[in-house]
Amino acid sequence: MFRLAATALQKKLQESRAQRWIAVALSLAASPVGGAALAQDASMPGPQSGISNKMTRAAIQKKSRPATLPRSSRSQQPVHLSASEALAQTANAFAAKRDSAGLVAKNRTQQKVESFAKFEGLREKGMWLSIPGPADTIDQDYGGVRSALAEVGIGYIGGTVNTFVANQLPNAARSTIRDQLYAGQNPTFNTLNFMIATYDLSRFGIPDGQIIVGAQQQYWTWKPGGPDRAGINTIAYYQTLFGGKLELEMGYLRNINEFVGTVVGGNAAVNVFGASSNILYQAGMSNNAAPTPALNLKYNFDERFYNRTSIQRSLSPDGQFAHITENPTGLDWSTANSGVLFLDEAGYKNKAAPGLPETWLRVGAGFNNSSYTDLRYPAQPRANANSIYYVAADRQLWQSDLQGSAARGIYAGFSVMYAPPDLNRVSQYYELRLYAKGLLRQPSTRPDCPRCHQHCVEQRCSGCCHG
Repeated sequence: MFRLAATALQKKLQESRAQRWIAVALSLAASPVGGAALAQDASMPGPQSGISNKMTRAAIQKKSRPATLPRSSRSQQPVHLSASEALAQTANAFAAKRDSAGLVAKNRTQQKVESFAKFEGLREKGMWLSIPGPADTIDQDYGGVRSALAEVGIGYIGGTVNTFVANQLPNAARSTIRDQLYAGQNPTFNTLNFMIATYDLSRFGIPDGQIIVGAQQQYWTWKPGGPDRAGINTIAYYQTLFGGKLELEMGYLRNINEFVGTVVGGNAAVNVFGASSNILYQAGMSNNAAPTPALNLKYNFDERFYNRTSIQRSLSPDGQFAHITENPTGLDWSTANSGVLFLDEAGYKNKAAPGLPETWLRVGAGFNNSSYTDLRYPAQPRANANSIYYVAADRQLWQSDLQGSAARGIYAGFSVMYAPPDLNRVSQYYELRLYAKGLLRQPSTRPDCPRCHQHCVEQRCSGCCHG
């Protein structure tokens, strides 16, 4: 009896081994036609694709089951997959892993963008000049200092500009000019440092309300370029009225940042040393080194058309050097012979958008009742009738990043300024400009940037914009 039982058990084991070898042979036989089967699955539904989908769903369901299921509820039968089924399952698993990584990257980027978005309302308001935001500064939010200040409504921005200019002509280094006439004729160094703080008044129900306080220090080795000073560069109050239609700003203002758009092309050298700023300063327009009391009103007809008006205490009619020498702190109400400058600018400005290039047109005039010296008759009594006129335009010619920042690209523009030659040493100014913004490719900070997102997912980046 024991011999019969042993013989039956041996026969059953042989049959089981034979079945396993048959299953292996069938699996190997399916491999040469795996590519054709996969192509058929991709082109149309069939029995094979149905099996693949069933197996994928079974795998997902199995993965989602609790780990504490009793062993008796699990299938004890081995599952044999064809090559096409194995490839489909692997592809699905990779896609799920990629989507999961993409979601994590997107969430990290969104958190980074939102962490700096809370500072936007604390940036200085009222200017046409766009100063870099907190995300583009060196300190950003190091140690949480900026966040802590933002909690109580305080924002800040600081900067330093340092310039060295030297004459590179032959033998220039062997001698110096006793009476230097311009920056760089002798080696010339200057430094300018500033800090501006804002306080948010909208928390008290004042629409876009803001208090702005700033200080500035500058030093020149060639004193007529400056001169040296340490004082304010602004003390201002800003708010909007009538749902944003009217913008009001008053205090010690720098109208060079609110009218004309002198540095729209980023050519700071022209506006520091050249005639563009000189002709405006001659007319009495206030600036960073020489703020003056003013009341500014801007009326927005719609999102593009505007008119801006200012009643401003003029700079000294004897020039910026005389003004800063007499009033280095900038706190004095007026200087000798200075009167009132009336400014008005009408303009059209649309911001860049995908497929919509940026355009800015403006025309303006200023009238000053300060006591100016008549250059034709310097010994005669001073005259009280200076003026300035200007027209300028800038247009975006090409957008280099439609999916990211539409403002990036190539621009062109021109400026024309005029002032009476009998009262102004520089009476005419003409400029043609061609410039670019953001042509160098950089990681996007947009969470929906497909190019950067896909790159980060594929390369598994740990230090770019997607974390």
